[in-house]
Amino acid sequence: MSKALGIINFAGNHINVRGLQFYRPVGAISFLGRYRVIDFPISNFSNSGIENIHVYVRRKPRSLAEHLGTGRHYNINSKRGRLHLLFAEEGMESLYSNDISAYIDNIEVIESSSSEYVIIAPSCMVFKQDFNALLNQHIESGADITLLYHSTEEAREKFLTCQTLELNKQKGVIGISPNRGNKKSRYIFMDTYVMKRDLFIDLIKNTHKSSSLYTLTDSVNLACQEMDVRAVAHRGFFASITDFKGYYDANLDLIDYKTAASLFDDEWPIYTRTNDSCPTQYFEGASVKGSIVSNGCLIEGTIENSVLGRGCVIKKGAVIKNCVILPDVIVGEDTVLENIVVDKHVRITKVKEVKGTPENPGYVKRGDAL
Repeated sequence: MSKALGIINFAGNHINVRGLQFYRPVGAISFLGRYRVIDFPISNFSNSGIENIHVYVRRKPRSLAEHLGTGRHYNINSKRGRLHLLFAEEGMESLYSNDISAYIDNIEVIESSSSEYVIIAPSCMVFKQDFNALLNQHIESGADITLLYHSTEEAREKFLTCQTLELNKQKGVIGISPNRGNKKSRYIFMDTYVMKRDLFIDLIKNTHKSSSLYTLTDSVNLACQEMDVRAVAHRGFFASITDFKGYYDANLDLIDYKTAASLFDDEWPIYTRTNDSCPTQYFEGASVKGSIVSNGCLIEGTIENSVLGRGCVIKKGAVIKNCVILPDVIVGEDTVLENIVVDKHVRITKVKEVKGTPENPGYVKRGDAL
């Protein structure tokens, strides 16, 4: 068992996954047909031997709480480990609703932990990471704080709601600043921190006293001038579900087998709550190419380069291209959907064409009838 406490932070005020986030926290959004976004950080903790995990949530907790349950489906030892759902007191719209205020609201729970270290990961990013190896690297380096980053050459077009790290030649962190899209090469900060629990508690309390609007990122940015803050590079697939386009792109990117292979590994399973359902049925005349189709669907139409959640019905003559379809959606006969994200429980039976563009995909809201 690891000597670290795992903390999964909620998405910040600057995060806006248009439409989808209105109904649930980012971590509870359906991803790639069968997962939720939060399955990835929890699975990383579980596979790393970290079995005491705090999950912070501040708005519409029902769907997240139902999905997480007791945490047993994440292979967390029920005797030694615990998945603990914690709540922020401030509402979603409050200027004061940030991670520091949430930690202050639950400071007694953090202080009661016997773990020597904490590893903080975001609920809104998809990646694979051995946190135990990251912890060992942090300890061996002697750093006060270690941050995880992903190097990209696409910073002008992607990760525009993320923070970036400024590094010196020794991978020391000089500062943390927003990605303004003015450079193609950036070190994207993955909102992942490693430090001693006592230092984490001191940062929380000192930051709260300094300014009620400061976040943990603000605090660590200031600490770069006084503490030894190091950075470690991440390798493999990385997606930031911090805006609508990022969510859409991440789903479609993982249709490619080679891309998916850098995230999914038989030796590093991604756990999720399973649903018993019958296999998908493909009727005469159905055509499916380059797509991910979940269980329980009835397919009579054409699907190309798309992701379908559980229990979807695609009627005869319907065409689905470059779409992300969440569970329990019905698409009527001869209906064309292209470059669209369709939320849960939607019925599209009267309108015959709904199209967006790859640069600006459309969205059909949850439970709508078109």
